[in-house]
Amino acid sequence: MLLSALEINSRKLGEHMEEQILRLPAEQLFQKEIDALIKAEKDPIPTGWKMSPKSVKTYICGGKVGRTVITPKYIGQERLVEIAIATLVTDRALLLIGEPGTAKSWLSEHLTAAINGDSTKVVQGTAGTTEEQIRYSWNYAMLIAQGPSKEAMLKSPIFHAMETGTIARMEEISRCASEVQDALISILSEKRISVPELGMEVAAQKGFSVIATANTRDKGVNEMSAALKRRFNIVVLPSPDNLQSEMDIVRTRVAQLSGSLDLNAELPEEDVVEKVCTIFRELRLGETLDRTQKVKTPTGVLSTAEAISLLCNSMALAGSFGDGSISAEDLAAGLQGAVVKDEDKDAIAWKEYLENVMKKRGSQWLGLYSACKELNKG
Repeated sequence: MLLSALEINSRKLGEHMEEQILRLPAEQLFQKEIDALIKAEKDPIPTGWKMSPKSVKTYICGGKVGRTVITPKYIGQERLVEIAIATLVTDRALLLIGEPGTAKSWLSEHLTAAINGDSTKVVQGTAGTTEEQIRYSWNYAMLIAQGPSKEAMLKSPIFHAMETGTIARMEEISRCASEVQDALISILSEKRISVPELGMEVAAQKGFSVIATANTRDKGVNEMSAALKRRFNIVVLPSPDNLQSEMDIVRTRVAQLSGSLDLNAELPEEDVVEKVCTIFRELRLGETLDRTQKVKTPTGVLSTAEAISLLCNSMALAGSFGDGSISAEDLAAGLQGAVVKDEDKDAIAWKEYLENVMKKRGSQWLGLYSACKELNKG
């Protein structure tokens, strides 16, 4: 079918606008993969889903459908992904727990992108999150002028998910106050929201669920009650098992992120990725990878996500002020900022690591050691 000049120009404009967006949602970024999986679907599809549980797993863990290569979105234990997907087939909500940087939000986004084709129904949990952001609020100008009405109601992402039989995401649930968490208990138990101002009740459509994430480092902020935990199936996402797994994750994500940013730099070499992941793992674990030497751990988390951010920042430095290839100085600048969060405690731990570990690793590490030492003077 021939396209008119107007349709062609409209498509070009749409593509140009997408190129200007800093971060596209997963369902747009990986639309070709999702479309290929939907087109090739042969298994039963649950109510409200775009594809079968098996296809969702393929989208998350990677594979091939026809001629389309499905890139892995989560590199880790596939059984955990299966448990997460199976939970969402039932009427239970899903809670992803783990250390910072274990891809909780990333997995949550991609699960909703594959299942519903929409990952944007999100409530970001903070100390300032209110009960209205879980349920609904009002356009007060319309409320005063006309009184309570459906038009004056501002529905939360969770409210929208209930109406449409889709999945809502609740990020960092343990950072929310207890009354906000309690509001979620009734929604997950009764699967309905009461609107007394309008004398109505909204029941969730089949397919509705919630994926929440919680950070183990924030366990003591607003600890989840036993009543709320019982409403979830809990999946604990571990840190990468070994150095190679962490390198695979970092390499994949850096390549994906750099593709959407104007970094004007080459992707980091294998040895650069290995050095960053080695340093992060050793400082995180409190010992060298060969277990022959103890090291002081800094106050920061030094997660896989931070390693990805560090390398992207090093690429930005190399592309903006260097020759486009990450140098020891570029890497050292990123490491200094990532490790030394608390000037008093972390600076000491970092200096000891430089002198007792990095300095003794020979010529391959000498350039990075010298650059780090130069930045760490005083």
